[in-house]
Amino acid sequence: MTKRIIVGIAGASGSGLALETLRQLANAGAETHVVVSMGARATIQHELGDEGLARITELASRVHSPHDMTAPIASGSFPNDGMIVVPCSMRTLSAIAHGLGDNLLTRAADVALKEKRRLVVVPREAPLHEGHLRSMLTLARLGATIAPPMPPFYVRMHSIDEMLREIAARLLNWVGVDPGSEMTRWSGLPQGRPPSRKLDL
Repeated sequence: MTKRIIVGIAGASGSGLALETLRQLANAGAETHVVVSMGARATIQHELGDEGLARITELASRVHSPHDMTAPIASGSFPNDGMIVVPCSMRTLSAIAHGLGDNLLTRAADVALKEKRRLVVVPREAPLHEGHLRSMLTLARLGATIAPPMPPFYVRMHSIDEMLREIAARLLNWVGVDPGSEMTRWSGLPQGRPPSRKLDL
């Protein structure tokens, strides 16, 4: 059965991760409904160049304007399997946490929460102050998955592209889409390699 996933792209840094997530969703055969915030458009242009937005929209099954509050994804009656907000700015994260559905992205995320659907939020900020952490805690208590883009270093990646692929694959996994071979799964230490010695403290 085809998965239907909503992808919100907010204005934080990390456009390459949004692009890779959409590439993997397309390869997995998912139907994607994409909302790009106004702030994200400037970030995409800066990080991915003049063709960045076109590359993102080409991977989407359908693109919705952030101003279109009448779009299908604004309603809980629109069937879907979940939503990923990647990357998620602190402004967008706070708006979702406090039910401020002031644009289509935050409204769609609010719908995911109220309908008890999967919501994966990928916050991109460092360091974090208490207000950021409180908003994340609120979202976690509401049922969202808070997934900062932390690379799995045990995979021993050799490039930024490999890092983006591994992180995006985990986002798919958390929203309920099988990433297949895109995701490296832990299978234990290689044979013959002793575990690290425990320090005597």
